Amino acid sequence: MHKEPMTKYGYEKLSKELEYLKTTARPEVAKEIDSARELGDLKENAEYHAAKEKQSHIERRIAELSDILSRAVVVDPKEHAHNRVAFGSTVYLIDVDTDEKEKYTIVGAPEANPDKGLISYHSPLAKALIGKEVGDEVEVNLPGGVKVYEIDKICYEDICFS
Repeated sequence: MHKEPMTKYGYEKLSKELEYLKTTARPEVAKEIDSARELGDLKENAEYHAAKEKQSHIERRIAELSDILSRAVVVDPKEHAHNRVAFGSTVYLIDVDTDEKEKYTIVGAPEANPDKGLISYHSPLAKALIGKEVGDEVEVNLPGGVKVYEIDKICYEDICFS
């Protein structure tokens, strides 16, 4: 069983979702199933089948969250020097071909949101960056092709997940 790093925020967010599913969503769907069962013949009871499917999704998500949280290691990125790229680092990059500047923060897989510059430490870009220093060039295979970046700055910045 491999451990998964994540921020305290990510851990708390997933914990709250798990708690909601266990204490609210699960009992609600159980009531829906009971109500649908009272309608009669289960073979042709659309409400019953819909509620059972909903229950299946909830139970699957509960299992998934339980697994993720059991393997989670909460990492406080503030505690790192960030002289090299690491989990929680915010990295400013320069695209060597276009001189465009980009900014990414390396986070846990459940916290990733590439549209907001939050990339999973499992991503090809994060894997290429981890351990590198300012001034290093990294070559990364992305879906759009090979990109070469120069690391312009590495630091810690408060992570905005919302």
